[in-house]
Amino acid sequence: MTKAEQAKELFLKGHNCAQAVFCTFAPEVGIDDKTALALSACFGGGLGRQREVCGAVSGMCMALSMKCAPTDPTDQAAKAAFYARIQDVCNRFKKENGSIICRELLGLPPGPQSPVPQPRDAAYYQHRSCADKVKCAAAILEQYLKEQA
Repeated sequence: MTKAEQAKELFLKGHNCAQAVFCTFAPEVGIDDKTALALSACFGGGLGRQREVCGAVSGMCMALSMKCAPTDPTDQAAKAAFYARIQDVCNRFKKENGSIICRELLGLPPGPQSPVPQPRDAAYYQHRSCADKVKCAAAILEQYLKEQA
């Protein structure tokens, strides 16, 4: 099973978009499932259902960060190279989906959003493209990591 398929499966089991992507890569970055779920929980729904940056994109960037983020706060060249990597994967997602902003991806208006998640029923999955966004983000990161190896 590909990382993209694994991530989509996690989403369909009830994990939020960020959790589904980040947890798919957790073993590779040395994080156990419980820690990965907790770290990424707040990013679902575009940061706590505020519909800002897509949670799938956040999960993708978190996993990439765990793989290659610089740890020396004074190394400006390493920071720049890392930010270029983040921009690259985000741009790939944007190219495929038109945006990295949750509300734009879902066609929602700006403004306050309820913090209450919607029930995950057939209607939810029929009207939300989130499972496909999760699959896309995981596929982009999987491909990117192969290219960088």
